Amino acid sequence: MQIRILSFILILLTLHSQTVFSNGKKITKIVLDAGHGGSDGGAQGKISQEKHLTLAITMQVGKILKDSLKDVQVIYTRTSDVYPTLKERHEIANRAKGDLFVSVHINATAARVERIHTGYQYVKKGKKKVKVSTYRTVRHTETAARGTETYVLGLHRSSQKEGAIGNNVDNIIEEPGLLNENDPQTAIIVAQYNQAFLSRSVSLGTRIQSEFERIGRNNLGVKQMGLEVLAGSAMPGVLVECGFINNPEEEAYMNSEQGQNELAQAIFRGIRAYKLEMER
Repeated sequence: MQIRILSFILILLTLHSQTVFSNGKKITKIVLDAGHGGSDGGAQGKISQEKHLTLAITMQVGKILKDSLKDVQVIYTRTSDVYPTLKERHEIANRAKGDLFVSVHINATAARVERIHTGYQYVKKGKKKVKVSTYRTVRHTETAARGTETYVLGLHRSSQKEGAIGNNVDNIIEEPGLLNENDPQTAIIVAQYNQAFLSRSVSLGTRIQSEFERIGRNNLGVKQMGLEVLAGSAMPGVLVECGFINNPEEEAYMNSEQGQNELAQAIFRGIRAYKLEMER
């Protein structure tokens, strides 16, 4: 009985290695997600909102992909100023059987609050008046932070990602009938898919960041975070932060035609490099 179980595991792992750990899989469906939208404006700058910048850049990335990679189908989670919920974004990606999920966002730092001494006043305390200091609070929203960073899914959201993979296994494996959700070995294979997707997400993020660096953007690196938008899609995925909207110089750049084109081209080149690597 143990020999039969071990043989079955070896067969599944062999199939798994052929579909997950080896290259050669065609990247034919790319899901592009413009962050925020509709009632959710995202980060706010002096002259713009995140939701408008993400949509403009995302649509440019999609156009470049369609024009340059004829074998690729582009799926958008939104193409106008509407707000799909995070669950709806997952559903769009999984229903389309996407090979890749790229979410575009704009960064911002938290406001800095400063308490400034403004003078003194006398207040009555019992029968006496006492001198007390007065203050005003100033909220500083501008930042000197600049550059781009790309996020992949944090490990503490692995169970949700594995759930998405398990629920959409037909989209991923060529012979899903071999997997039985009631078999403990299936959970092992799903976990390995999750690890493979994380590795590929890091690979994609690294390439996108390298392309940003090539156009002179400050490279803040590839990082992990437990982002809901990445956790529910059964495919490799990244969230790209294109710059800081509360840095006036960066905001102006991201609102310019040149800036949006350069950012979109960098994201496209990163995706293309990843695609070529995976299809070797």
